[in-house]
Amino acid sequence: MVTWAVLLSLTALLGVLISGLVRPATAFATLAGSYLLFGLVDTATLLQQYTNPALATLLLLLLVSLALERSPLLEWMSQRLLRGNERTATARLMAASGLLSAFLNNTAVVAAFLGAISRQKRFAPSRLLIPLSYASILGGTTTLVGTSTNLVVNSFALSSGGFELGMFQFSLVGVPVALLTFGVLLWRAQALPHHQAENIQDRLPYFLAADVEAKSPLIGKSIEDNGLRSLEGLYLVEVERGGRLISPVGPGEVLQEGDTLMFSGEVNEVQALQRFTGLKLFGVHADNLLGTNLVEVVISHESELTGQTLQNVDFRSMFNAGVVGIRRGNRRLQGKLGQIPLRIGDCLLLAVGSDFRQHRNIDRNFHLLSGSFTRPQLNRRESLATLAGFGTVILLAAINLLPLFHGLLLLMAGLLVGRVLTPAELRRRFPFELWVIIGSALAIAQGLTNSGAADLLAHGIQLVFSGHGIYAAFIGCYLLTLLLTETVTNNAAAALAFPVAWSTAQAFGADPLPFIMAVAYGASACFLIPYGYQTHLMVFSPGRYQMSDFIRTGLPVSLVYSAGVLILIPLVFPF
Repeated sequence: MVTWAVLLSLTALLGVLISGLVRPATAFATLAGSYLLFGLVDTATLLQQYTNPALATLLLLLLVSLALERSPLLEWMSQRLLRGNERTATARLMAASGLLSAFLNNTAVVAAFLGAISRQKRFAPSRLLIPLSYASILGGTTTLVGTSTNLVVNSFALSSGGFELGMFQFSLVGVPVALLTFGVLLWRAQALPHHQAENIQDRLPYFLAADVEAKSPLIGKSIEDNGLRSLEGLYLVEVERGGRLISPVGPGEVLQEGDTLMFSGEVNEVQALQRFTGLKLFGVHADNLLGTNLVEVVISHESELTGQTLQNVDFRSMFNAGVVGIRRGNRRLQGKLGQIPLRIGDCLLLAVGSDFRQHRNIDRNFHLLSGSFTRPQLNRRESLATLAGFGTVILLAAINLLPLFHGLLLLMAGLLVGRVLTPAELRRRFPFELWVIIGSALAIAQGLTNSGAADLLAHGIQLVFSGHGIYAAFIGCYLLTLLLTETVTNNAAAALAFPVAWSTAQAFGADPLPFIMAVAYGASACFLIPYGYQTHLMVFSPGRYQMSDFIRTGLPVSLVYSAGVLILIPLVFPF
């Protein structure tokens, strides 16, 4: 009975994660707490999971990366990669992204290149951003520190088997698979859309909501009489009136008090609304809001705005900025924009005050795409010292002279003493949700083992593949992880699949290492659906992509990647 109850709870967890109704940290922590309450794990075991040495190493790596991502190296490279013809520039961008992502957080790498690609005019960003995101994933699979997923799997290996994975143990499979997949990705990049607009309705689809105030001179006049049809660069999409949408909007439509006008158009043309008195953009007078600097930002995966609506957030107090428009991929947003829950990867057009850049929560919440603001960078001495220190830590860990945790801890101390990082910055950017997710997942995995649920799942896999041998079971574990990573986040996929893979290896009496690697590479195989991986969400709106763009590009990439992984892992790590 307990075993089936645990399996039912896992099914519920998976459903909650797919629905997106509850944040992953909340879902994982709640389930871990229920396992503690019902005696599936004890208090000492639960606390031990949150202090797992491999998990602590992951957190240290992410905090050290805060200094690395401020190095001018990334900005310098981003300005020099996009030269030559489009194919050469794409190949150069992919190579740089893959190489950097092998050692740096791939989110930081994509964020560094995202602004430069969005601002340049030589190539359509939609031709470059998906290759950038995919290449950063492929590069991350080649080393232990390349992606948080590998470090998550490492924490599970330490918890379950008492051993850690080597720095370049992933390279034996990851490098040849990445090189092979890069070729496919470069080929498929030629089929990506250009998104070079030819008319007003097709241009960069920022959506603006403007409310008609009481006593506005616009009331009682038609759209055409008010001059709302002849705006250069802006297009009136629809009018919301009393909960009813009027679309398309005819030139003779008479405006009424309380109408919400929905515009679509270009970033540089939104000031056209400034001349209309009695209009409010997100509750602020248009003439006041548009009289300040305009900046484009992308909501980051760390942002506290995700799941919130603009009506529920005191945006001006938080950032000294007002929201002018919203963009989500190439999708047309409908209804009141102030009531639409924000997502990771949404583009916001902000009218910002003079001290916008000084707000300490900007880096945590946004990636800057345009505007006169730049990220604060390290000076030359700080940058060289930070990069040299990080390289030394990686080298010493690779040759087993100094454990990675010890090296990162010493580097962190050096960065604090040198004031490259500050305690306040570490508090502000501490990956609390990731810590809760992984710690809770380790506890849930222990509950699966203690209840016998993991053994039951492994026995089920054994029965399904009993006539096909251990290799078929290995493929089954990989496909299970791949399916999970396309529906939930990559770290959640690794957390859910690892106990099953570990128990399957034990049921077959096999070395668990190939099954561990199947989970690691499977959890990084998110190439089809943009919502499962944070770098995909970062490029989704700036590239004006649709779901079909990811599927058309990602399907051959996923097939070649999976074939390479399934062939090479048993050769490099025999059963």
